[in-house]
Amino acid sequence: MTETAIEAAALGKGFGRRRKQALDGCSFRLPAGSVCAVVGPNGAGKSTLLSLAAGLLRPTDGTITVLGAAPAAVRERLAYVAQDKPLHPQLTVADTLRYGRELNPGRWDDRTAERIVAEGDLEPDARIRSLSGGQRTRVALALALGKRPELLLLDEPMADLDPLARHQLMATLMADAAEHGTTVVMSSHVVAELDGACDHLLLLGAGRVRLAGPLDDLLAAHRLLTGRADASLDPHTVVESRTTGRQVTALVRPEGPLDESWQATAPTLEELVLAHLRAPETPALRLDEMREAAV
Repeated sequence: MTETAIEAAALGKGFGRRRKQALDGCSFRLPAGSVCAVVGPNGAGKSTLLSLAAGLLRPTDGTITVLGAAPAAVRERLAYVAQDKPLHPQLTVADTLRYGRELNPGRWDDRTAERIVAEGDLEPDARIRSLSGGQRTRVALALALGKRPELLLLDEPMADLDPLARHQLMATLMADAAEHGTTVVMSSHVVAELDGACDHLLLLGAGRVRLAGPLDDLLAAHRLLTGRADASLDPHTVVESRTTGRQVTALVRPEGPLDESWQATAPTLEELVLAHLRAPETPALRLDEMREAAV
């Protein structure tokens, strides 16, 4: 296994005659064994990025390597679950798993695939077309994990699930990733479900990388400040500042010691992400790039 799961350099993807850019100049490095959250608003380029990593699209500009090679060269080592969970509607659940086994000889993990299906109380002879959206999601995840991939790409995987099923499947995913050292890259609009599950963050906005790096390091690089409205925020980089009466609350990247007049706390993942989404003009922060420069 390589030390780097995904590496992008000046990656761009345009569509249509006018080459409308879904991704523009994206550079980042994701270490193998990470569980990475890909977040951003609609149209930020999350699905395009995952499709490029899966080898389903080709870049317009720049490069992307997966497990040390071109995505198309390592397809047998990765699994991808798209938003629409494409499955053959005429097949039964059992036929679908058998199909996965036959397409992945030597790699297929029957025990894991069947356990994920069984935990959803799915009948083996039920046809895919008769299943609910959440049940199809479970079958798609069973196929993906049954393949025993080194890299698992998930595009909004939990969108069709109720809160309980979402919690259960997330726990299954995290336990499986920890046991096998699987790299997981997962996009989601529900930031709260990613908290405590992911150790790496990639925040996209308007097709560009806004934040990239280990989650703990990104959180540590920011502080949530509360103080008087007339208190100075110099010389810190202010991501977002809101004033209520005589009090101001600000998310900042400290540039030196903080004034003692400020009450400072560490932001949560949701506070970090929402503040950056509301302030798209904030300079990007790539901690993987800074680490490489330091080496």
